[in-house]
Amino acid sequence: MKICGWICLASGAATLLWGQNEWPGYVGDPGGQRYSKLSQINTANVSKLKPAWQYGLDPEAINLDAASRFTQSTEAVPIMVSGVLYAPTVHHTIVALEPETGKELWTYQLGQSASAPLRGVTYWAGDKQSPATIFAGTSDGHLLAINAKTGKLVPGFGTEGSLDLRPGVTEKFPSMPYHISSPGTIYRNLIITGAQGQEDNPDGPAMDVRAWDVHSGKLAWTFHTIPHPGEPGYETWPKDNWITAGSPANWGAATVDVQHGLIFLPVGQPSSQYYGGARHGNNLYSCSIVALDANTGKVRWSYQLTHHDLWDYDAEAAPALMDVVQGGKKIPVVVAISKPGLMFFLERETGKPIYPVEERPVPQTDVPGEQTAPTQPFPLKPPPLTRQSITADEVFRGEPEHEKFCRDLVEQIGGVHNLGPYTPYSSKEIRIIFPGQQGGPNYGGVSVDPQLGYVFVNTRNVAGLGRLDKSSEGDQVPYRRFSPLGKGSYNARFWDPAKALPCQQPPWAELMAVNANTGDIAWRVPLGTSDEMEAKGIHNTGAFGQGGPITTAGGLVFIAGTNDRRFRAFDSKTGKVLWEQKLDAEGHTNPMTYLGRNGKQYVVIVTSGLNAFALE
Repeated sequence: MKICGWICLASGAATLLWGQNEWPGYVGDPGGQRYSKLSQINTANVSKLKPAWQYGLDPEAINLDAASRFTQSTEAVPIMVSGVLYAPTVHHTIVALEPETGKELWTYQLGQSASAPLRGVTYWAGDKQSPATIFAGTSDGHLLAINAKTGKLVPGFGTEGSLDLRPGVTEKFPSMPYHISSPGTIYRNLIITGAQGQEDNPDGPAMDVRAWDVHSGKLAWTFHTIPHPGEPGYETWPKDNWITAGSPANWGAATVDVQHGLIFLPVGQPSSQYYGGARHGNNLYSCSIVALDANTGKVRWSYQLTHHDLWDYDAEAAPALMDVVQGGKKIPVVVAISKPGLMFFLERETGKPIYPVEERPVPQTDVPGEQTAPTQPFPLKPPPLTRQSITADEVFRGEPEHEKFCRDLVEQIGGVHNLGPYTPYSSKEIRIIFPGQQGGPNYGGVSVDPQLGYVFVNTRNVAGLGRLDKSSEGDQVPYRRFSPLGKGSYNARFWDPAKALPCQQPPWAELMAVNANTGDIAWRVPLGTSDEMEAKGIHNTGAFGQGGPITTAGGLVFIAGTNDRRFRAFDSKTGKVLWEQKLDAEGHTNPMTYLGRNGKQYVVIVTSGLNAFALE
């Protein structure tokens, strides 16, 4: 893993207030816009961007074989606040760095409490009672409070600085995963946490969202992601399902409307992902954006993006807050993006869509015991942002070797079986599902330019491939997904897994801008390329990857998020590539930017091996 800082040769003096020069949270500001008011690096000089410093492994020490790429993978986004950069690493540490040089100020060793890398940490400014604190979740279900200045645990929080979050949720399943993967969210004197469990099997620890006092760790409130008896939405699950079900989970980053005291949760899919015969109904609050009163945890509203999910279509991307201007009036909205590639603009205080949404009939299942949702929600604006279907005429052609692989695969599976958006997996035939389980968009989410009124998002066009086969006797899930290309999610895709090249016509990934004020797509361009295809005359294919964009007042969109190891800057008005740099390793996370105390703007990306979820 490396944390790489980039700086522009043509840097000038700082003029913004210090707070506007920082990147204080995983998604930037509390509202998740991933937007910086810095403009020192801009469309005129971004081509001069050059490396400033790096922290982590030497490029020659990075072993890029598949196994080590998995262990070195990370989705971390550093934060920068009060003149210090904080980040988790793949070496089970949290580090504080000098943001102008990358010099290590302190290191906290997580040890065995972090078997999986963290996505980020949370900063709380402290008060007269407690010092400024870095909060970090762990993969064994603890929340740590670390003194932001010293790197030592804060004794007054939990038990000597460590709060065990497992009591109250894991008692029935003490040996099952309970992982705090995304950083918690600060609201006043509360830190609000979600969790992540397992996805293959339905039973497991409860994935309740909870708020804790930042001084003591005392529990303030609890929200049940599966409604309990008497709570709204209980009827959308089978009776008593909440007692043992271990999903859905709020494992993505939440956002906050500080002024109105609302927190917006992105909630993931129900388990098991591909067979829901034991959970008939729409399954609230899975695949939903849920608005809670941040003081009490009470539900203000919820909006489900996918009913009765059978595709692993989490709504895990952080919702972004912005104002949409229509008829001369500002409408505060929540921007929600889903793995199916559909973008929803929801009124912030009611959850009502500002653009019409139709409940359209969708293909129905043939799997015994399953009950597909009869309809799914489709916004009329914007149009779908990723491929929704495929026909035989759209299978890849143009380069002989890959064309033959794809043609042979289609013959092996008996043809192109796809019924359009929300095609369910079948028990009778192998189907091609667009988008696949990775999306469309994914956890990288969107960024917003509030001056342009544009929302930026990257999507991938990689299909799921499989059939639901009868499980072996004794399996708690009656049907499991089978892929002819092999076991695991990586092989359950309509592509050549040896080369990560999809089997439909390009583009295989795109970056696009949506005009929030009209609902129209302002521009869209391929994101990434295949070096192999470029050498054979097939250009600008787009490339698979994870991670999302950030936006700056300098008129730029920065993004890595591809397996071609590039870091790019685009003109936010036109989509034109203005800068591109080959990295030593892949950057499957979001970048960030800040102004150092030396008056210079930096752009930072964390690089590592191939994204872990790509190898499943």
